[in-house]
Amino acid sequence: MNPFKKIYCRAFQTALKTALPFLPYRKPKIVGSVNALPDILKAKKCTNVLIITDMGIRKLGLTKHLEKNLSENNIAYSIYDKTVANPTTKNVAEAVKLYTSCGCNAMIGFGGGSSIDCAKAAGAQIARPKKSLARMKGILKVLKRLPLLIAIPTTAGTGSETTLAAVITDAQTRHKYAINDFPLIPRYAVLDPKVTLSLPPSITAATGMDALTHAVEAYIGNSTTYGTKKDALLAVRLIFENIDTAYLKGDNIDARRNMLHASFYAGCAFTKSYVGYVHAVAHSLGGEYNVPHGLANAVLLPFVLEAYGKAVHKKLHHLSVAAGLAEKETPHDIAAKSFIDAVKNMKKRFDIPDTIAAIRKEDVPKLSHYADKEANPLYPVPVLMDAAELEAFYYLLMEKENTDNDRS
Repeated sequence: MNPFKKIYCRAFQTALKTALPFLPYRKPKIVGSVNALPDILKAKKCTNVLIITDMGIRKLGLTKHLEKNLSENNIAYSIYDKTVANPTTKNVAEAVKLYTSCGCNAMIGFGGGSSIDCAKAAGAQIARPKKSLARMKGILKVLKRLPLLIAIPTTAGTGSETTLAAVITDAQTRHKYAINDFPLIPRYAVLDPKVTLSLPPSITAATGMDALTHAVEAYIGNSTTYGTKKDALLAVRLIFENIDTAYLKGDNIDARRNMLHASFYAGCAFTKSYVGYVHAVAHSLGGEYNVPHGLANAVLLPFVLEAYGKAVHKKLHHLSVAAGLAEKETPHDIAAKSFIDAVKNMKKRFDIPDTIAAIRKEDVPKLSHYADKEANPLYPVPVLMDAAELEAFYYLLMEKENTDNDRS
């Protein structure tokens, strides 16, 4: 990255960090069960709810308990279940149309990050009906209170139930972008482990490593606060203590509950301290090829940490201690290597690959441009990289795939 751009990025990040204490961040109120929602809705005088979810969640019957509770308490509801992975502007438009036509006055995002992000974006569009989603891209472009928004995560990973961001894909161009504003933070987050019990091991692993990526990138960045450091360390500890149990014994309520809380605290950390190049590259892959976001993060995480080098050794040492991988007296470089190796071993245990076969060489310049535009200057990464430098990550994933093909 050229020196002038570096100066601009660091100045922007310093200004944003200085402003952090004065910005209206808040944590959603945690609710332990969907059984509590009718009373919350009644207290807020909400009598007609739109549930935004996806077809897979609906077919599994995960919304039935919520539907029953609403019906028994005379709360009307409608369901939008067409949300796709990496939700699109079309999904948002359809959800908004249903919300309006049914006379709803509250929304529940029920599912993974895609459903919750779709609900957030729909809320933003309802609050600002004359402003397109594209014009709300970036920071502080919504600026109006959303209808009551409740998030019920069915995966322990995205942290979308805590964040001020909604990531949306343009249905025509496939460009993936984030809308970031404080009204998008849900008012309530329902951390009910029972709705996560049916998650298959592969999704449990990928979303768990997504949460780990949130905590790690928030912690190693340059915009940490005392609170975000505390939340990130707690999330890392909970993930290392519980992810294998949740993966191998999906009916373990305690492990599922702890993973939900890990995801929540990781979300609280990164919504303030932001993420880094793992996310920027992963978002470009999700937008172009529909690669699931958690999987892309899991694949990329150790490679990006290695690329940062010595700049992150001290902070990775802290994370390594929190994960129970090293002692406080362990040298920083050794502890950092232990942490990166543990992430690599986690990927192996969970059958998460080191490659993303969908990447096409001719797309790399465009993808790296998207990643650069997303990350710089917003993300306070430990080492700045421009589009040309970010290309290395795409080629790294492709090179490994090509090497495997040559050997076969």
